[in-house]
Amino acid sequence: MNQSATKNLTWLFFLIFISCLPLLAQSAFGQPSLARLFSDNVVLQRQKPIPVWGWAKASERVTVSLGESMESTIAGEDGKWIVRLPAMDAGGAHLLKVSTPSGTVFVKNIAIGEVWLCSGQSNMEFTVKQAANFDLEKMDSNYPEIRHFYVDHVVDIRPKDRLEKGDWKISTPESFGDFTAVGFFFAREIYKKLGVPVGLLHSSWGGSQIEGWISKDAMLKSDEFSDYAQNFPETWADADAKLEQRIKRITLGNKDLNRTPADEKNYTKKDYDFSGWHKAGAMGQWDWQGIWAWRGNGYMAKSFEIGENFASQETTLGLAEGHQYLEVFINGKQIFNGILKGKRKISVPKNVWMSGKNNLVVKMNRMIEPDWFGLGMMGSEKDLFVAADKQRIQLGGNNWHLMPSFAEDHKYAHSSNNIGTAIFNGMIAPLLPFGIRGVLWYQGETNAGRAYQYRKTFPLLIKDWRTKWNEQFPFYFVQLSSFGRNQSSNEGSGWAELREAQSMTLTLPNTGMAVTTDIGDPTDIHPINKQDVGKRLAANALHFTYGKDIRCCSPMFDSAKFKNGEAIVYFKFAYDGLKAKDKFGYLRGFEIAGADRRFYYAQAEIEGEKVVVRSAKVPTPIAVRYAWSDAPIDANLYNSEGFPASPFRTDNWDGITKDERFGY
Repeated sequence: MNQSATKNLTWLFFLIFISCLPLLAQSAFGQPSLARLFSDNVVLQRQKPIPVWGWAKASERVTVSLGESMESTIAGEDGKWIVRLPAMDAGGAHLLKVSTPSGTVFVKNIAIGEVWLCSGQSNMEFTVKQAANFDLEKMDSNYPEIRHFYVDHVVDIRPKDRLEKGDWKISTPESFGDFTAVGFFFAREIYKKLGVPVGLLHSSWGGSQIEGWISKDAMLKSDEFSDYAQNFPETWADADAKLEQRIKRITLGNKDLNRTPADEKNYTKKDYDFSGWHKAGAMGQWDWQGIWAWRGNGYMAKSFEIGENFASQETTLGLAEGHQYLEVFINGKQIFNGILKGKRKISVPKNVWMSGKNNLVVKMNRMIEPDWFGLGMMGSEKDLFVAADKQRIQLGGNNWHLMPSFAEDHKYAHSSNNIGTAIFNGMIAPLLPFGIRGVLWYQGETNAGRAYQYRKTFPLLIKDWRTKWNEQFPFYFVQLSSFGRNQSSNEGSGWAELREAQSMTLTLPNTGMAVTTDIGDPTDIHPINKQDVGKRLAANALHFTYGKDIRCCSPMFDSAKFKNGEAIVYFKFAYDGLKAKDKFGYLRGFEIAGADRRFYYAQAEIEGEKVVVRSAKVPTPIAVRYAWSDAPIDANLYNSEGFPASPFRTDNWDGITKDERFGY
């Protein structure tokens, strides 16, 4: 091509580009937009008016059509608009059209069906690909009418009006692995029974406390939280300052105490007493050790005994895994400084350790990779040790002491649990008023330390969300599973008290609970059997919401009588009778106490819909407890439908969490 022809072609392209600029401008700046929930493949709630909203030019007329329905409105001064289309029956695939004088947008392949909001913490966020038998589940995953929308993790000081990310995914063998496992197994169950599309609106955050999911409006009206809400921070800087005061109270004992670089230099001296520092476990993020969202430097310290022969040898100090700059001090002497990555091992010369008590102080800089981790040790506790030849001293356990470096530069990650209401603002407010049938909730592990207060907090959340949606929708939740120790009632259990608070919440109308203590894992807070969790929630929904003639409830404590040295316990939802799941036929999990409030493991026998409990050690019983521990793996009482009995107690004696409160 000659030079003249090239110039002519360039000029032609330029003219075409100029002529398209008005269209490009209209597309970029004038075309209406929809809330992200209204993307291709969305499931809209059947048999209810359908709210649809978005943004356009201020004062512009907006016309919305879906099927045979059409509604118009005028965008507000801020550009926001909303219409409510008439209710529709289940079906699809529909086309949504939004028109303004500036342009038109479409949403394709819309299904009308059942929409459930799935929320809570990590056991709701837990995906199908993490659940048991994933490869087998793939064979039953191709459901074009089951769809999933994941709400990205966002926190904010004030309620947000829109989501920045997200779209609807159709269930296929390639996609369903990223769905909430509890939600998917629930959806599959009700889809097979109802034959209508099911949408899972998934808004959860692992490790989140319930207070983050409650609106400021609700807190202001609550006697329990009104003081907190009235002092709610106006900015993130404000929130950071309140969090710093809380961490100083935990670590220094005084929220107003300051530390200078000179003060902190003393931390590494030979005889420094760090016993008053925050006591915690060796492994994991400081976030989960009580020092939430700290992003700065800090110190980990431990005292332990070493024998004379061991001290006189060259040793290896293992500091688990990480990638950061470290300074390591043994009895006041610095033996290492520099960046270590992976499984960290440091050579310690002979005679640095002393026979008897030794002090180890590790100053840790911010984690390099992953940078979100904050401070703490990663990997396995077995890689935290002192070793010489064939001798080894493990340094794990819960007797480490932590201290942030307040004198050095630091900041706070804006995450789930810095302040209350922040998750509601970022992850629930933008969903309003999207049409839903109801809520599935799996949360409580993070609140077990404040279980008694959960009696008020949990109902407050349910009422709050129902108020925000202006509807008394069904709210079905999972009672905490089994994790941790199987201790006796004499030691107390925050997890048992949290389960009790959940059971008490059933007094609210239109609620239901799935009991899961029998399908937990004492060694893993994330049990992988999510299939039965979803099925038990689905049983509640199918019976109470959809009117199916099925039995759905676990045996629940009803009443107790004490006479002739025995306790006779009566249950609701025994159905055709109670049974013990035990190859020898023994009923386990019961404890009994007298006036001294000392509990003893007891004999228990089933008599139809009641259980008789007795112990030779308690001649005059006045209280019975069942499955009252963090991980009640012995408990084996079921009803005729195979549902496990909910843990309970007949007494109302003060528990170990009674005085624990949420606050700054």
